Amino acid sequence: MSCGARLAPFDIAELREITSYDELELDTLGDRKTALFLIMSDTDATFNFLISMVYSQLFNLLCEKADDVYGGRLPVHVRCLIDETANIGQIPNLEKLMATIRSREISAALVLQAKSQLKAIYKDNADTIIGNCDSQIFLGGSEQTTLKDLNAVLGKETIDMYNTGESRGTSQSYNMNYQKLGHDLMSIDELAVMDGSKCIVQVRGVRPFLSDKYDLTQHPNYKYTADANKGNWFKIEDFLEHKLILKPNDKYTVIEVSEEE
Repeated sequence: MSCGARLAPFDIAELREITSYDELELDTLGDRKTALFLIMSDTDATFNFLISMVYSQLFNLLCEKADDVYGGRLPVHVRCLIDETANIGQIPNLEKLMATIRSREISAALVLQAKSQLKAIYKDNADTIIGNCDSQIFLGGSEQTTLKDLNAVLGKETIDMYNTGESRGTSQSYNMNYQKLGHDLMSIDELAVMDGSKCIVQVRGVRPFLSDKYDLTQHPNYKYTADANKGNWFKIEDFLEHKLILKPNDKYTVIEVSEEE
């Protein structure tokens, strides 16, 4: 029953058509500079399993090719920007892959709204996945689990506290008390209301630091984005009728099928 439920989406003709042949050439992404976009609805999770399947195949193929062909490291670094990580389904063995793919010149940037999303999908393996990330960037948020973890990582700073007292009566007296205390570098409530133009960057081996967010409008390629020009929007309609296109060097087998009498 479980197998039947998993294969049920393949009853859809369009889904069978796009998975009946390979035109992604995932094993070649580390050979030359390539950009591959995986676009899926962020409101309908029906076909999210396709994205997780692609990532699983991608990591396995590239790791095998790095070991078998290039002696352990791909010639071109492959960086996976996995936006909406919590909405693409579970990537099998991600906790192990995060620890091994970086030695093959492969990296994965997981983008989440909150750490609790990762824990909801990967359960006990969520901490392992986070621990294998050499850098983390907090862009702002109010989710309590994320804020508590960040508050603990930031640590404390030393502050000076002065207490003064005065008593009045027949004879006046004054006293002063001086202490050094530890204070959270940023408390949970301060993190929750952090300026939207700021971010907190954590890099392995370096103390976390507060930084300005990069102004995307100043990037030299900003003019090619849809935000700068609506004409740059990706038009999915142009690719709906896309079929397999054979290349001159492709090898294929021609099979003649005759109708049975």
